[in-house]
Amino acid sequence: MSRKPELRGRAARLARLFPTGRGQAARTPFVLLVVLLLGGGLIGLLVLNSALSEGAFRLDDLQKETKSLTDEEQALQRDVDAYSAPDALQRRARELGMVPGGDPAFLDPDGTVKGVPSPAPAAAHQTAVYNPLVLAPEAFTTTPSTLTTPGR
Repeated sequence: MSRKPELRGRAARLARLFPTGRGQAARTPFVLLVVLLLGGGLIGLLVLNSALSEGAFRLDDLQKETKSLTDEEQALQRDVDAYSAPDALQRRARELGMVPGGDPAFLDPDGTVKGVPSPAPAAAHQTAVYNPLVLAPEAFTTTPSTLTTPGR
């Protein structure tokens, strides 16, 4: 019968600080829990990092698309501005055979006429063949595609 001797004094206090054999079995679940928490944390960080990277790539694609759509909008606005400029409207009106109007007359609410109306003057270009040079709005821009001559 082997019996452990009973410790006294300083030895007894030190013996209480060190776990006995049954304490070793209680350590294993704790170690597994810590390992699982660390592994789960690492996997969670990996998933979070992947999601952030995917979001950054999507943001970059959307910024590129926004830039190209903004450029297209500006090009279309330049075309609209070029077509609606007064000189372009005048050229297109003359090309269609329109002439500037004469002096206008105005009607009052009571039906009286103010001013002396006059008919539009006969256009000089109707008697002779007149083909004005009408440039498309693309001719007003200075992009490399318009600087090259066709056929070369």
